[in-house]
Amino acid sequence: MKLHKTRKDSELYYYYTKSNEKRWLYRHNYKDTNGKWKEKKKQGFKSEKEAYRSLLEIKAKTVNGQSREVKNSNLTVSQWFDMWYESHKSDWKVTSANQREMVIRLTIKPLLGHYKLQELDRTTYKRVFINELRKRYSPSTAKMHHIIFKIGINSAVEDEILHRNRFNKIPMEDKNLKADRLKGNFYNAEELNLLLDDAKKNENETVYTTLYVLGYTGLRRGELLGLHWNDIDFENRTLTVKRTRDKDGVRSPKTNNSYRTIPIDDQLTDHLRNYKTWCKKLKLSFGQKLKENDYVILSYQTCKPFAENSLFYGLRRCYERTGLHHVTIHGLRHTHATILMNKGVNVKYVAERLGNTPAMILDIYGHTYKTLERDVANTFSDTMNGVSGGFSGGLKKSTL
Repeated sequence: MKLHKTRKDSELYYYYTKSNEKRWLYRHNYKDTNGKWKEKKKQGFKSEKEAYRSLLEIKAKTVNGQSREVKNSNLTVSQWFDMWYESHKSDWKVTSANQREMVIRLTIKPLLGHYKLQELDRTTYKRVFINELRKRYSPSTAKMHHIIFKIGINSAVEDEILHRNRFNKIPMEDKNLKADRLKGNFYNAEELNLLLDDAKKNENETVYTTLYVLGYTGLRRGELLGLHWNDIDFENRTLTVKRTRDKDGVRSPKTNNSYRTIPIDDQLTDHLRNYKTWCKKLKLSFGQKLKENDYVILSYQTCKPFAENSLFYGLRRCYERTGLHHVTIHGLRHTHATILMNKGVNVKYVAERLGNTPAMILDIYGHTYKTLERDVANTFSDTMNGVSGGFSGGLKKSTL
C-alpha cells in the first residue's frame, strides 16, 4: 500500500484501497513512560478531516502524559476484563472473585467483549448491555452486573488506560427495585412462630437450632455457620460475629460493620446452653471432646460442621409441611429486620444488630418506615386528643 503525504500534517497520509477508494491514516511517533519511541497508527478514515481530528486527539494525549491510553487504544473490553480479573482476583474474597468471574464470563464478554475499551460509549453500553440485563434478570441482579462492570472500568482509569469512567452516572434504579429485594422473602411474627414450632417437633436439634438462631438474631447464614462456642457469652447473653464460613472456606465477615456483638434474649440463651450439652454428647458418641473453638452448628450424622445445603433442605421441609410460602435462608434475616421495624425499633439499632449501615437498612426496608411515620403522626394526635381539655384543631373564629 503506497502512502501519500498530505499538506495538513507530516504524520497524516492518504492511500487508495484495492477498490480504488481514497482513505486516510496517521502514523504518530511518541515516547512512552519509559522514554522509548513508539508508533501509534490508525487507518481507514473516510475523510482527511476525520483522520486529522483523531491524530490531534492522540497528540494531545501524549503531550499530556497519557501515553498509556495511546498504547492501549486497541485493547478490547474482553481483553481488559481478563487482565483485570487475573491481576486482582487474589486480592478479593473468594465469593467476590467467583461472582466477578461469573459476570465477566456470562454477560460482559458475550455482550461487550468485542468492543474497543476506549471507544465504548454510553449509548452503546445502555443499548447493548443495560437493556439486555433488564430483559434477563431481576432489577437487583441487573444492577449488580452494572456495578461490577463499573468497578472494572474504574480500575482501567487507575491504570491510566482510560481518562475517566463515562458509565458512572448511568442510573440503574427501578421503581420496583426495593420491592424486588424483599419480594415476599420474609415471614411475619406468626409465620415465624409456626415455622419454628414445626422445626422443633419434626427436625433434628441442629436444623431447629439454625432456624431458631437465624430468626431471632438476623445473622447471615455464613456468620451462623462460622460461629465458635467461645463467640457466645452465656453469662452476659451476647453473641459475637468474627468470621463467616461457606463452601469456599472460612474468611473475615462481609464488611467492617459485620464485626459485631449483639445481645440475645434469655430464651435463646437457654436454648443454646442446652444445645451445647447436646453437642457434647454427640461429640462423645464419635469419640471426641467438645472444644470452645469448635463450630457451634454440627451435623448430627457426621459430627462435622454443618453444610450450607443441609440448612436449605431443612428450611424447605418446614415450609412445605406447614404450607407457608417459600423463603430463602436469607429471608429469615429479612424476617428479623421487618419484625423489629414493625415494632418501631430505631433504624440505628436495627442496622447495628444486622451489621449494616442505617442507610442500607432504609434502602432495603424503607417502605416499612414510611408506614411507621404515619403511625407516629397518628399516635401524637391521639395523645393530644386524650388530654383533658385538650387542644382542638381547626380555623379560628372570624372576627370580621
